[in-house]
Amino acid sequence: MARDRRPPLLRRTSLREGAVDVDGARIAEAMAQLKHHGRATLRDRWHRLRATATLALQAGLAAALSWLVAHEFLGNPEPVFAPISAVGTLAASVGQRFRRTVELILGVGVGVAVGDLLVYLLGTGPWQLGLIVTLSIVVTIFFGGSVAVVIQAAATAVLIVTLSPSVKNLELPRFIDALVGGGIALVVTAVLLPLNPLRVINRAARPALDLLAEQLDRTADALRDRDRDVAQKALERLRDNKAELTDFVEAIEGAKETITISPARWHRRSELTHYAEAADPIERAMRNSGTLIRRSVTLIEDEEPIPEPMPDAVAHLAESVRLLRHEFAVGEEPQQARERALRAVSEAGRAYAEGVGFSGSVVVAQVRTTASDLMVASGIEQEEANRLIREAFGDSEPAHTPAEGPAQTPKPPATPPLG
Repeated sequence: MARDRRPPLLRRTSLREGAVDVDGARIAEAMAQLKHHGRATLRDRWHRLRATATLALQAGLAAALSWLVAHEFLGNPEPVFAPISAVGTLAASVGQRFRRTVELILGVGVGVAVGDLLVYLLGTGPWQLGLIVTLSIVVTIFFGGSVAVVIQAAATAVLIVTLSPSVKNLELPRFIDALVGGGIALVVTAVLLPLNPLRVINRAARPALDLLAEQLDRTADALRDRDRDVAQKALERLRDNKAELTDFVEAIEGAKETITISPARWHRRSELTHYAEAADPIERAMRNSGTLIRRSVTLIEDEEPIPEPMPDAVAHLAESVRLLRHEFAVGEEPQQARERALRAVSEAGRAYAEGVGFSGSVVVAQVRTTASDLMVASGIEQEEANRLIREAFGDSEPAHTPAEGPAQTPKPPATPPLG
C-alpha cells in the first residue's frame, strides 16, 4: 500500500471526514474582524493625512519664506533659527500659535540674556554649559514662564554657549530669527494659507458627537435586550472621551484665533460664535449621558421594569446628536435635532407614566437633562429649553424635578424619584 506522504495535520483531518467543522465559523469571524480592522486603520490614516495636509503645506511655506526673508533681506548668512522658529510656531496646537510665537520670543530673549552674560563672566566649557542651562530654566520658572518658554530659553542658552566660540555676534541674529520665523508663521496662517475654521471644527466635532451617539444607541439596545455587558461597555467607552473632547475644544480655540487674525475669515464670525457656544452644552450632554448609561447598567442588574418607551427615548437622543452634527456641518438651523430631542423627552414621559424603579427614574431624568443640553447646543436659550422639555414630558411631571441646566449635577432620586 502506498505511503501517505501528507503532513500529519492533513492526515488526521482526513480521518475525520464527515465531522462538523466546529472551528470554521469562529476562524472565519476572526479573519473578517482582522480584515475590517485593517480597512479601518487605513481609513483612519487617510483621515489623519487629510486633516494635517494643510498644516504640512503651512509649515513648508513658512520655513521657506522665513529663510528667504532672514537670508536675502536681513543679510543673515546662515538663518537656520528662522525656519526652526517658524515650524515650532506651527507645531503648536491650533489656537495657540500666536501665544507660541510670543513664547518663542520670550524664551529666546531669556536664553540670550542669561547665556551671553554668563559666557562673558565664566567663559565656555562643560560645567559652564550646565550652569547656564540650569540658571536659564530657574530664571524662566521664577518669572512664571510656561513649559514652552522654559524649553526655548534652555535651548537658546545651549546654542549661545556652544556656538559662541565659533560664531561671533550670535545673540542678535538668534533673536531676530525668532521674530522672523514666528512672524512669518503667523502671516502664513492668517493671510497666505488660512484654515477654514468651520471645516476644522466640523472635523473635530464629528468624533465626539459620533462617540456620544453610538454609545447611546448601544445603551438603547442593551435596555431592550436587558444586556448588562453591552451597557457596561458603552459606559466604559464614553468615559474614555478625553481625546475627542480635547480635539473639539482645541478646534474651537483654533477657529477663534483664525477668525481674529485672518481678514479672509472675518465674515464667518457669526457662524463660529454659534459653534463656540455649543461646546459647553455638548460637553455637559456627554457627562449627563454617562450618568444615564451608568444607571442603565444598575437598572438591568437590579432587574427593574423597563417600559418599552424607555429604550426608544435613549435611541431618540442618539439620533438627535447625529442630526445636530449633520445640521451644524451643512450650516442649517438644527430644527430636526431639536424635534428629536423633544421626542426623546416625550418617550421618557411615557416610560415614567408606565412605571419605573429607582434607577429607571434616574434614566428618565437624565434623558430630560441631556435633551436640554442638546437643545441649548442647538441655539435655544436655557429657560426656553427647560419650558419645552417640561411640555414634552407631559402630564407625568413628578413632584421633585430638578431644573435642567449647566449648574445642575445628578443627585440621588427623591420620592417620587427623578434624578
